[in-house]
Amino acid sequence: MIEADGLTKYYGSFIAIEDVSFRVPRGEVVAFLGPNGAGKSTTMKILTGYLAPSAGTARIGGHDMSTDRLAAAARLGYLPENGPLYPDMTPRSLLEFFADARGLRGSHREERIEAVVRQCELGSVIGKAIGKLSKGYRQRVGMAQVLLHEPDVLILDEPTSGLDPNQIREVRETIRRLGEKKTILLSTHILQEVEAIADRVILISEGRIKFDGTPGELRRDGRGLDEHFYELTKSGPA
Repeated sequence: MIEADGLTKYYGSFIAIEDVSFRVPRGEVVAFLGPNGAGKSTTMKILTGYLAPSAGTARIGGHDMSTDRLAAAARLGYLPENGPLYPDMTPRSLLEFFADARGLRGSHREERIEAVVRQCELGSVIGKAIGKLSKGYRQRVGMAQVLLHEPDVLILDEPTSGLDPNQIREVRETIRRLGEKKTILLSTHILQEVEAIADRVILISEGRIKFDGTPGELRRDGRGLDEHFYELTKSGPA
């Protein structure tokens, strides 16, 4: 459902990512783990078509993002770290806007809006200005618009960034529920996210994949995830 094949991105002489390759099959929740500046967001922007790679191919549901982007986008829900929320709009008006942009019409449009409002528990704030909502509720609004067109694949960039512990727990529970039916790639640098959500871990550092396996394989020698994270991402001599 998600394929990265030799993805590389240069900015002049700076290498953001180089030869990044992995595949995520249907129904798997994968934590894309790495320190700040490791290349997580660059990889996700290429996978979602927001950036063109310098080399390599990104596919969603078998559709090449560089040649068949509209078909790929129809299968994809993308939540960037700072989602496209308009502070003067209400959650309802925002969802209506995105429903129209996605080509949802008639009774199906209203059914989908009501479904994501229930799923993301937005009923109590549906008529309030988004700019007056807490970060947790704004994240729920972002998740609702991502789910509106019923995508098979979700790509979530730091979905719990800036949330308090209760809000983090709520977002993680939502992701776990969604992971029962959808393919999910979520970027994070929070190790607890891996333990709480992921079936598999892909760890990137300095633009290259350093590990790809299960959380259990990452700590198979009995050491904690934090020790392995440090070992795989540290720079320079020990």
